Amino acid sequence: MKLSKKAEYGMRAMVAMGRAAAGTTFSIQDLAANENIPLKFLEQILLVLKNAGLLRSKRGVGGGYQMQRPANDVPLREIVEAIDGPFDPIGCVQGSRPGKSCECGIAGGCGLGRTMSELRDMVQTWLTETTVAHIIAREAPPQMMSFDI
Repeated sequence: MKLSKKAEYGMRAMVAMGRAAAGTTFSIQDLAANENIPLKFLEQILLVLKNAGLLRSKRGVGGGYQMQRPANDVPLREIVEAIDGPFDPIGCVQGSRPGKSCECGIAGGCGLGRTMSELRDMVQTWLTETTVAHIIAREAPPQMMSFDI
């Protein structure tokens, strides 16, 4: 299982924005250059994140994108689902609810579907509990230079 490159770039962009002070406006060009994200791809991603309510845009001179909420209020799940949709490891997971049947034809889902449903729930919980601020907090501090003699 892999997240799409689009979701990865979306998270990277949100983390870059989350490092700055609240209300900071980011130009797409600067963000693309600083994060090594293709400009046209980033334009599409930021528009999706804006439409999901995670970003707001500012027009005119000094315009660009700003985060709608502080980094500690932005769970990864919102970013990933805005870009990739809900995490469903196999199609059967959607049918693993009572009264529904999956491809195997077992009402309520087969054992595999139920197992993957548990995985989905664990991943969704982790993505919900992990915020942009958590990622920023895990970044390695810059190496300090030592001038011991």
